[in-house]
Amino acid sequence: MHVIENGNVAAALGVKLCRAGVIAAYPITPQTPVTEKLSEYVESGELQAQYIPVESEHSALAVCIAASSAGARVFTATSANGLLYKHEQVQWAAGARLPIVMAVVNRAVGAPWNVWNDQQDSISQRDTGWIQIYCADHQQILDSVIKAYWLAEKASLPIMVCYDGYILSHTYMPFDLPEQEKVDAFLPPYRPDYALDPDQPANLNTVTLPDVRMDVRGELAHGYMEIRCLLHEDMRKFLQTVAEAEERFSRIFGRSENPYLEPYRCDDADHIAVGLGSITYQLRVCVDALRSEGVKVGVMGVRLYRPFPDRAIAEALKGKKRVMVFEKALSYGYEGALYSDLKSALYEHLAGTGSLPAVQNFIAGIGGRDIRTQELTDALRFAAQGHTAPEPVWIGLKL
Repeated sequence: MHVIENGNVAAALGVKLCRAGVIAAYPITPQTPVTEKLSEYVESGELQAQYIPVESEHSALAVCIAASSAGARVFTATSANGLLYKHEQVQWAAGARLPIVMAVVNRAVGAPWNVWNDQQDSISQRDTGWIQIYCADHQQILDSVIKAYWLAEKASLPIMVCYDGYILSHTYMPFDLPEQEKVDAFLPPYRPDYALDPDQPANLNTVTLPDVRMDVRGELAHGYMEIRCLLHEDMRKFLQTVAEAEERFSRIFGRSENPYLEPYRCDDADHIAVGLGSITYQLRVCVDALRSEGVKVGVMGVRLYRPFPDRAIAEALKGKKRVMVFEKALSYGYEGALYSDLKSALYEHLAGTGSLPAVQNFIAGIGGRDIRTQELTDALRFAAQGHTAPEPVWIGLKL
């Protein structure tokens, strides 16, 4: 079915199609319409689920942790300071290996208060053990939610589906809504390996000592370090799991995409712009304009940010002259987080090969500052001409 709706509805439709059983909700702009729409589906009977309004974002994720531990398929959504308020529970959900899916509708964080878009909220959570997927349009939002449930339950890892506030959450775009039967074929009912059962009481995630020890059954149990090492190893293995999900999705729905990257006019490009989310589609306009001037430039969106697809990125950028990384977030006191990760991947896989491109960082759109297409085009042209700067270049800054 072909529909035209906003990005928040696209996310809610994905959750409904996946038959989530527990939805925890606390309002914060610009994610509130996601859970509001889900409440309508529950009230109308279109979605058989427990809809639980709570008193805070911290409690919203606590509800999801409890329900997931009991074997339910769960969902919540958040933005900005709401995500930061969840931070303790974000860490807990990852350490408990719970397949929670959470939409993060990207918004700037305070102080000072700002309700407009940048990506500082989700980027600040990159090291918590959650998978992070970034979307550039409404079809990707819907599809990513559906894929996220299969992936989360396959890998026993929580997933953030991130998309830009207002730019995607509140704008209307056409997208294809799949049939319920196909979603059911893709995503079977959730059957956890273990779930809390009142008839068989158990303690989960109690205090874990630094070293390995014998458990109550007399078996050697992991210490905290082993548990965290396994979390890291499984996140790295996830890079293969996401490829499996894409192949399964393509077979059932008849469409597919690169699970790691989204290239545009990259094959013959000398220079590549890289980014997360909707800015990569805006950069396509810049690329087309520069191509008409004879500048061979392309753009590559990073879809999967955690775990970082380092090998795929290095392979895609091998032999290019220059890479320009555009970010709507910053690791304060150093540079953009994506920029740091990308440089590390290039060094790891391409150092000494003669194929290592030069890299430049650009910061744009912080706190919802307008990202003007002409300014992006000028920045691309500037970098393609060989100009460099030792620090990140701020686009649209007025000091």
